[in-house]
Amino acid sequence: MSTPPRFVPMPGAVEAAEMQRVNGHHAAPPAPVVSDVDYGVVRQLQGRVTERMTALLEDAANVTPAYRRELAQRVGREVVADYATAMAHAGRPVSPAQENVLLDAVVAGMFGAGRLQPLLDDPDITNVHIIGCDQVLLHHADGSRSRGEPIAETDDELISMLQVLAMRVAATERQLSESNPELDMQLPDGSRMTVLYKVSPRPVVYIRKHSLFTASLEELRDRYQMIDHLLFRFLTKALEAGANIMIAGLAASGKTTLLRALARTIPAGEPYITLEESRELGLHEPVGSNWVISLEALQGHGEYDASGKRRGEKTLHDMMPITQRLGVRRVIVGETRGREIVPMLRAMTVSRGAMCTIHARQAREVMDSIVQLACSYGNDMGPEQALRMAAQGIDLIVYTTVVDERAIGGGEHRFVSHVVEVGGMREGKVVTTTVFGPGPDGRAVPKHLPERIREDLMDVGYDPRELVAYIEAGQNNRGAWRHELHTKRVRR
Repeated sequence: MSTPPRFVPMPGAVEAAEMQRVNGHHAAPPAPVVSDVDYGVVRQLQGRVTERMTALLEDAANVTPAYRRELAQRVGREVVADYATAMAHAGRPVSPAQENVLLDAVVAGMFGAGRLQPLLDDPDITNVHIIGCDQVLLHHADGSRSRGEPIAETDDELISMLQVLAMRVAATERQLSESNPELDMQLPDGSRMTVLYKVSPRPVVYIRKHSLFTASLEELRDRYQMIDHLLFRFLTKALEAGANIMIAGLAASGKTTLLRALARTIPAGEPYITLEESRELGLHEPVGSNWVISLEALQGHGEYDASGKRRGEKTLHDMMPITQRLGVRRVIVGETRGREIVPMLRAMTVSRGAMCTIHARQAREVMDSIVQLACSYGNDMGPEQALRMAAQGIDLIVYTTVVDERAIGGGEHRFVSHVVEVGGMREGKVVTTTVFGPGPDGRAVPKHLPERIREDLMDVGYDPRELVAYIEAGQNNRGAWRHELHTKRVRR
């Protein structure tokens, strides 16, 4: 008989830091903790649950996933209770709390993300880096990091778990194998998981959790102070007027969060298309509540064809032309990071209300990033042509900034710092107008009135002149931000 589950409390960040200070190892990560669940027992109990469920559902037809999970909970509770009774007779009792932990682990392995599930459920954990089965680095909301428990007994078991997860959870077929050593997919809670296999000495897993997955634009204004009332009004009216918007910024600066919130302001009765390498926006959910056509890239399998693609592979670049034949006005691309930038720009030149995100170190480098991506499209795309397409198709560039001072005792702040209007080409250069630019604390405040889209804005009831008083305030212009930004250093 297997030993009962072991429960060892995880030391808190303060205790771990104090242990490092006393031992003189300031830079060393805290030692990994002992697992509080015996996963050998979990696997045995999962097998018993599966056997009983198979017998119960043998003659059942059209069983829904919700019913199957509910049945697993009921059967699992019975199986765990039987196990606890057996352990009590053996003189090794299992407490009710331990029974609940076992039951959660059993069900998570069958319907959730297995041993990853506790990490997804913990609101204090923001991101997870994993190297192999036992090197787990947890990033916490307060900026600290700690070592987590192993998520598998061996690297092979980790790969097997991820392969099953990809087949069971991914909305479109995903595969992790020697011929497909990369995996990018959305987990059940909306987190994004990236896996590398065979190209590194040990499997590498990165999980990016979305703490603001359901945040509305109103919440970004009122609760999270990512925008103020002036930005809220301007951006919503710009979207309503059909402006093509590119949201730029560094990784983890809030680009996707802002894009998702803006898209949710689109009327529920208006159909639009989302294009993503791996579903992350979640704008099509709940299914049936809106008219979102959610398209996801398909991973190819088997031999490569003459074009260098695998059989069955569909990239965003492949699907972009199809979107123009589906009778919708808006196309939203979760992230432009490769060849899809060119069809995205082409779509913007012939459509209205399109949106996408792009990585850029600074607001003034966005056009350079566009050109670099576009020129990687092929020999037929040069810098001048890329600039002309961008100048013609993009109406607004919204730049998001992240200030992370947690390492020096401060906070983490994400906000819009720039809104730049693109006004076409003049004498071989892109004409831009900084409608909103950094104020005294780095957050966006009105700087100039828009020109290119001014009439479109007025057609939907927005009067750009409401920005005039702030613009004329000069150095005293602090926008309409409700609270001061408390940082250790002033950022401009």
